[in-house]
Amino acid sequence: MCGIVGFTNVKRKINYEHNIIENMTSILSNRGPDEKGFFYDDYIHLGHRRLTIIDAENGKQPMTNTFNENNYTICYNGQIYNCDEIRKDLIDKGFDFTGYCDTEVILKGFIYYGYNIVNKLNGIFSFAIWNQNKKELFLARDHFGIKPLYYTIIDDTLIFASEIKAILKYPNVVPKINSEGICELFGVGPAHTPGFSVFKDIYEIKPAHFAIFNINGFKTYKYWELKSKPHTDNFNKTCETVNHLLDDAISRQLVSDVPVCDMLSGGLDSSIIVAYTSNYRKEAGLSPIDTFSVDYVDNDKNFVKSDFQPNSDNYYIDLMVKEFNTNHHSIVIDTPELAKALEDAMIARDFPGMADVDSSMLLFCKNIKKYASVTVSGECSDEIFGGYPWFFREDALKSNTFPWSIGLKDRQDLLNKDISKKIDLLDYVDYRYKDSISEVEILDCDSKETAEKRIISYLTLNWFMQTLLDRSDRMSMYNGLELRVPFCDYRLVEYMWNVPWEIKALNGREKGLLRYVVKDLLPKEIVDRKKSPYPKTHNPTYLKAVKDMLSKIMENKDAPINNLLNREYILDILKTNGEAFKRPWFGQLMTGPQLMAYLCQVNMWLEKYQPKIEI
Repeated sequence: MCGIVGFTNVKRKINYEHNIIENMTSILSNRGPDEKGFFYDDYIHLGHRRLTIIDAENGKQPMTNTFNENNYTICYNGQIYNCDEIRKDLIDKGFDFTGYCDTEVILKGFIYYGYNIVNKLNGIFSFAIWNQNKKELFLARDHFGIKPLYYTIIDDTLIFASEIKAILKYPNVVPKINSEGICELFGVGPAHTPGFSVFKDIYEIKPAHFAIFNINGFKTYKYWELKSKPHTDNFNKTCETVNHLLDDAISRQLVSDVPVCDMLSGGLDSSIIVAYTSNYRKEAGLSPIDTFSVDYVDNDKNFVKSDFQPNSDNYYIDLMVKEFNTNHHSIVIDTPELAKALEDAMIARDFPGMADVDSSMLLFCKNIKKYASVTVSGECSDEIFGGYPWFFREDALKSNTFPWSIGLKDRQDLLNKDISKKIDLLDYVDYRYKDSISEVEILDCDSKETAEKRIISYLTLNWFMQTLLDRSDRMSMYNGLELRVPFCDYRLVEYMWNVPWEIKALNGREKGLLRYVVKDLLPKEIVDRKKSPYPKTHNPTYLKAVKDMLSKIMENKDAPINNLLNREYILDILKTNGEAFKRPWFGQLMTGPQLMAYLCQVNMWLEKYQPKIEI
C-alpha cells in the first residue's frame, strides 16, 4: 500500500521542476510512512510513498525496467492477489525476477501484455506506467476503485495522485466548486458520481478503467463490467461455488511479510472472515489471529435498539473469540476524541464524509496500526449478497432514487436560498440515478424480483459500496494501515450478480444464501443474527459535543458555511437535535448527531480548502 503522484507534459520538457514533485509527494506521507522515492525524466516526474508489506528490499519505487532498448517506469499503489500465477506465466515466457514483489510483476506484465495487463490482475490497485520511447503514460484502477486515483489537466500537463490534496499542491491548481460540485456535495454526498469529485476540473479514473496520455491527448477505456447472464448452477453447485470463491479470496488476502489481523464486530461478515482466517492459520501451524473490535465509552449503558441497529455487538464478539480462540483487542473510543477526529477524517477524504462513521474508523485504524500493518475487513458483503434494508423495504424500492438518501427535499431546503434558486438538487440526482440504472441489463429470464433487485444491486455496488470503500481506504491509509476486503473479489461479485434473488435471499432473509453456506462454519447465534451496521456511539455526550461545535460555528454569521447553506434551517436542526431533517442524511447511521457532525465538517472543509465558489 502506498501513495503515488506524478505529472507529465509530452509537449515540453519539465526536468527542472524537481521541487514540485517532492512537495506533492510529501503530502502523501501518511499513506506511505516507510520510504519515499522519485523518478525524473525530461517529460515526466513521479513520486512515491511506500508502506512496506511484501519484499521490502526489492519493492522500492518508482521502479524502472529496460526491455528492447526501451525504459518502462512504474509508480504503484495496491496489492495483487494472483501475483504468483502471473509471475510464473512471465517466467515461462522468458522473464526473470529480482524479487517477489507485485510491483515488478505488474511492470514486466505490462511490458509483455501491454494494456491488457489489467485483465490479468486480481487485486486492489492504482498505478502509472511511463513508456519512455513512446512518451506515453498508462494509468489504471482496480475493478471497484478500492484504491483511489485522481487527475486534472492544465496547459497540456496531466497531474495525478492518490489523493486530491497532492494535486492541489501543484502550481496553479486552484480549488474550485461549481454548481455540479455543490450537487455532488449536497445532492448525492457523501457518495459521489463515479469519475467525478466535488472540485471543479479534478476527476478520478473510474473503477475498472484505464487511461492513456500521449501526444494525441487523454483518453479512458473500460476494461471490465458486470455482465448479466442466466444462472445455470443448481442450488448445491451455487453453494459450493460461493464457498470456494470465499475461501480462495480470503486465503489470497492473508499473504503478507508483516503481521495481519482481522476486524471483528460479531456480525455475519466479519465473523466469516475470522472463521476462514483462523482455520487457515490453524492448518498452517500459525498462532491465533489478532482480532479487533470498536466500541464507545458508556455505549453499554446508552444503547438504543432500532430497526437498523437491533442489538449491540459485545455478546457476539465474545462468542467468536471463544469459538476461534482469537487474541482479541477491544478499542473503546471516547466522545471528545471522536468529535475532535472529525476534522482529520474530512482531511483524509479531502471533503466532508460520513461524519463520525468516518472519524471512528480513523481512530479504530489508528489503534490497530499499533499492532499490525494489514487488517482484513468484512466490508462489501451486504452489497453483494443483498444485506441492506433497502433491498426489502417497499418505500426504498419504489422511491425512484438512490434509496440511501431519500430525503431530497430536505437536502434542497438546506441550501442557501440564493443558491437554491440556481441549483436543483432533485433534477441533478434524478439525472444521475436514471443514467446509472440505464446501464443495467435485465434478462428475459429474470423474475420480477430478480429484475428489481438487479437495479438496486447495481446502484448499491456502484454508489453506496464506493462510498464505503473510499472511507476504508482514506481512514486506514491516513494511519499507514492497509485494509483488505475479500468480499470485494471481482470473481465473487461477478458470480453473485447473476444468482437469482430467490436464491440470494434464501428463506426471505437478508444474505440468506450466505447464511446457508456458512451455517456449519459459525456459531448458530452468529448465523441467525439480524444484520447490524457498523457500530456508532449512543452516548448523549456525543450529541452535546457536535451540537456545541455546530452552535459555535453558527454564532459566527461570517462562517463560510453560510455562503452555501441555509442558516435558518441549520438553526432549526440545532433546536431539534437534528430532527428537523426528517430522514437519515445518508444510509442507516447518519441521523441527527451525524448530520450536525457533517455540517461541522462542511465548515471545516470550507475553512481548510477555501474553494472558490463559481455558480
